Amino acid sequence: MANQKIIVLVAPTGGMAFKSQNPRLPTQPEEIARDVYDCYNAGASVAAIHARLPNDEATCNAGIYRDINARIRSKCNIVINNSTGGGIHGDMIKPLEDGLFDTAWSERIKGMDAGAEMCTLDACTMNATFNAAEVLLNTPPSRCRQLAATMKERGIKPEWEVFNPAHIIQDVAHLIEQGFDQPPYIINMVLNAHRGFQNAMPYTPKTLQYMVDMLPQESMFCVSGIGPAQLPAGINALLLGGAMIRVGLEDNLYYRHGQLATNVELVERAVRLLREMDYDVATPAEARQLMGLPRSDSTVRPEFSV
Repeated sequence: MANQKIIVLVAPTGGMAFKSQNPRLPTQPEEIARDVYDCYNAGASVAAIHARLPNDEATCNAGIYRDINARIRSKCNIVINNSTGGGIHGDMIKPLEDGLFDTAWSERIKGMDAGAEMCTLDACTMNATFNAAEVLLNTPPSRCRQLAATMKERGIKPEWEVFNPAHIIQDVAHLIEQGFDQPPYIINMVLNAHRGFQNAMPYTPKTLQYMVDMLPQESMFCVSGIGPAQLPAGINALLLGGAMIRVGLEDNLYYRHGQLATNVELVERAVRLLREMDYDVATPAEARQLMGLPRSDSTVRPEFSV
């Protein structure tokens, strides 16, 4: 019997950290494309991309996303997943009258305009605290529905991003029941972000088991284990039946305590551990087959080619 194929997903940048925290963080299109290509050569088959402005702050600018995507596609056929969460600085936020900040909805939806095969769909509303600023990620049911409907129309596969059990049993399950996605349902559980994100959950094996038990049938899941939780949460997810492992500087800037990481190092370690556990590492073509790409329920043809 053939060994199980596991997808290695790399999240190289994110929408929070700066180069001052890790100089190896890629933020500009050529840096991101080069890093993703190196990670592809190391065994990654999916790349979760966040765009940045020239000053390294977060954006969902479609032109910048297109530039990144085109540079990556000129080098390899890795699956590209663009963010519609964006980040918590740059043109992604706007000040409110009470001194707090809100994420700019009009900017977030631009993440769907760059022809990616996949986009993150943050089916949640929460507050993030970063550098003493409190930023609201406001995604009520109507906005979740708009994201899901637009992705379906454009042939974009959603990666449902959830931070606690309520996000699974409310918005994700509800929208899936309404026909906005088809199996397999790609779900990323973000754990150990509770120090910076209100209503997020710490990582423990019991917490992960509880959330996995709530997932819709035919789900394909992984974990964004934040900080030191990245590796144990990723391996734990595999042992619970996940078919993906997620690594990258978006979630964890360190290889081990006190040692800053590179994306390639994190991918190489994940691949090494998968092989030691007798898993097979999926190629991008195998990842597309496992994840149901391209979507077959869209009303328009996707804009990408592989």
